Amino acid sequence: MQKFEAFATDFIQMNGNKTGPISPIITQSAAFGYASCAEAEGIFDGSVKKPLYARMGNPTTAQLERLLAHMEGGVGAIATASGMGAISLAVISMTQAGDEIISIGGLFGGTYGFFHETLSRFGIVTHFLSADAMDTLHSVITPKTKILFLESVGNPNMRLPDITAIATIAQEHGIALMVDNTVTPITLQPLKLGADIVVYSTTKIIAGNASVLGGAAIFRAIGGEGDKFRSPRYAFLSKFIEKMGENALIGMGRKRALRDLGMSASAFSSYLTLLGLETLPFRMPRSIENVRTVALALHAAGLAVNHPALPHHPDHARFLGLFDGSCGTLLTLDFGTKARAFAFLDASKLITITANIADSRTLGLHMASTIYRDFSAQDRAFLGITDGLVRISIGLESPQAIIDDFLEAYTHVH
Repeated sequence: MQKFEAFATDFIQMNGNKTGPISPIITQSAAFGYASCAEAEGIFDGSVKKPLYARMGNPTTAQLERLLAHMEGGVGAIATASGMGAISLAVISMTQAGDEIISIGGLFGGTYGFFHETLSRFGIVTHFLSADAMDTLHSVITPKTKILFLESVGNPNMRLPDITAIATIAQEHGIALMVDNTVTPITLQPLKLGADIVVYSTTKIIAGNASVLGGAAIFRAIGGEGDKFRSPRYAFLSKFIEKMGENALIGMGRKRALRDLGMSASAFSSYLTLLGLETLPFRMPRSIENVRTVALALHAAGLAVNHPALPHHPDHARFLGLFDGSCGTLLTLDFGTKARAFAFLDASKLITITANIADSRTLGLHMASTIYRDFSAQDRAFLGITDGLVRISIGLESPQAIIDDFLEAYTHVH
């Protein structure tokens, strides 16, 4: 837990101000005035580091980006209006019609829809591999492959991809590795494991209390000769590298996505996210211990629990090793049928039935009737969505209170 202690100090000391207003300042302005025509020119060409226009960022958001980049060990970050905005920004800035993406492991329904339906309309093809399909990964990679994408913890199939092995393959083939680390901030630092881009829905555990939508993409620095992003595969990056050097991925994201598509974070949203970030190192260990305790207790009571803390889980060894015994707030319960799942959720006095995850309170949702209701039977099967599947996000309440409530609710399942 030492890594949480370090960030407990950093996030508090790096946020806010020592003199004047202690709390982060909300810069609520759509536009910014320039002192002169020469300054305006410098702001637009990047030589003057002052706000350009709120669609391209604002000082409050810049503070959030600085802290998130520090958390990941990245060269910089771009905050967005939502988690899907962050994924869209990172993917669209890196791809064009005819390109290919490979997605490995479990996948949130919104991300799957973006890859499978939206990007395909623009001529970008995504190949979907299970977490166990590592042997076939090499054969799926082509000269058109621009991104390998994975979620640190499959939502909701609870699989843990072998990030280090995938990073090695990405480096071997010279392909960008993008990791959605939404449920495991601080727990994992994907850039240090070989990823190139990390994306978040900051709506979830980073903000932590369902008060604000947000997202972020964090980028590694581009190195010198031999860096994968200096290869012909990413020739479109050359003009950004020439102008911005190690910050080229950030410049590309702002110019090719944020400027043109406008998934910008608002100042007030960034402010609320900054407040949540201050307490993340304190909330995260509690969440980790809660979900492990609840998963083991419910499994012992005979419920069909899916969580890597259980010894029979296919990724249990990776959970104990690479993940250091922690993989976020999620677990799933399978009740066999929709009716039984509904009975459990409706009987619980503690669960908030909602589509959110990683909140301070315990949340639950029946998957097939909500997020995945419009998916084909084939797509549901690939994503691990069964008729009775309930996704649970364990909150900060007393773990015994959660266990007692769940076991009482389970008595209503027939």
